[in-house]
Amino acid sequence: MINNKVLAIILGGGQGSRLYPLTEQRSKPAVPIAGKFRLVDIPISNCINADIKRMFVLTQFNSASLNKHIKNTYHFSFFSSAFVDVLAAEQTPHNKTWFQGTADAVRQSMHHFLSHEFDYFLILSGDQLYQMDYDHLINEHEKSKAKISIATIPVNAKDATEFGILKSDDKNVITSFIEKPDASLLPEWTSDVSDEMKNEGRHYLASMGIYVFNRDLLTDLMKNPDTNDFGKEIIPQAIDKHKTVSYQYEGYWTDIGNIDSFFEANLGLTNDIPKFDLYDKKKRIYTRARMLPTTKVSGTMLEKAVISEGCIISAAKIEQSVIGIRSRIGDESTIINTYMMGSDYYETLAEIDSNKIDILMGIGERCFIKNAIIDKNCRIGDDVRINGGKHLEDTETDTYLIKDGIVVIKKDATIPRGTVI
Repeated sequence: MINNKVLAIILGGGQGSRLYPLTEQRSKPAVPIAGKFRLVDIPISNCINADIKRMFVLTQFNSASLNKHIKNTYHFSFFSSAFVDVLAAEQTPHNKTWFQGTADAVRQSMHHFLSHEFDYFLILSGDQLYQMDYDHLINEHEKSKAKISIATIPVNAKDATEFGILKSDDKNVITSFIEKPDASLLPEWTSDVSDEMKNEGRHYLASMGIYVFNRDLLTDLMKNPDTNDFGKEIIPQAIDKHKTVSYQYEGYWTDIGNIDSFFEANLGLTNDIPKFDLYDKKKRIYTRARMLPTTKVSGTMLEKAVISEGCIISAAKIEQSVIGIRSRIGDESTIINTYMMGSDYYETLAEIDSNKIDILMGIGERCFIKNAIIDKNCRIGDDVRINGGKHLEDTETDTYLIKDGIVVIKKDATIPRGTVI
């Protein structure tokens, strides 16, 4: 089945500077998450689970690895109209600039969308972690006879100042909108939320950056070349003129905006019952099928560890850590509170035996690593000690960055034997 009423547009985001250095060589949607997935797999999987199988991913920064991942992952039947296409910013005779914002990205790509038949645009973000039933969202949109629906999530006063906050009436019709309000204004912006949300102190409705637009309306709105952003311009300007409703979502949702939230979201997967449930058969997350061997573990104490396939592990201890595909960890090493993304390939036995490789890919022997993110294809020598935490000052070198106490080892970096961070 394909939901032919809906065309999904996944926004790849800008330069992703707050996720640097993870976005130094790749776009934000291509950042590896949960050991074997990429961020873009989340909205795409949510779409597939709702039978929405026509998707465009809009991007303009470092899009090569995203293109490769999507090309290698999402294959539909030759006899189906399903597709996932990446649209990178392109200069045309009518437009000589890059995308200037979320709405401008949609505007510049509009000619690609309108060649398809559909009733609704579903606008999604490429850098959020959540599992939502878009089917239910579309049904509620139709039932309310809205022109625009905005997915909202109740937030507390501390978080409210970071989001666009909406106010809705008793029929969920949005009456006003404010972008990142000052804390002093919040008492005027409370909304009616469930008792469970009230008990958690979550009285404010934040926009999740997930929108449903009637096709004709968005086509019209895109004719105004002066509006570049959905959150800052399109939505505030449309609320008074077109029926806009709030679709309240109360499940797990996190905006992977910075290193801290990215780190927390990944380590959260090691909880006994994670808020983001990778084990739900009805809400599967899809990714590239790599046909990797099983993981091999020798003499390692594992405590709240998530380990992907294809790993060779001889560590002493792995605690509250996510270990990505093809990871190698040497004897007597201890890994705590760490997300290791793994490797894109294996080194062969012949290469290892030839002694041409000074430091093997992965983590060496007798290492101690805590509060770290290790990007893909890193080489960490024997006896390296990385002890992240708030005691460390923010700093950057050629091979690593420290931000908010989290040590991020850059992609393809080599950390020499005996290094202490």
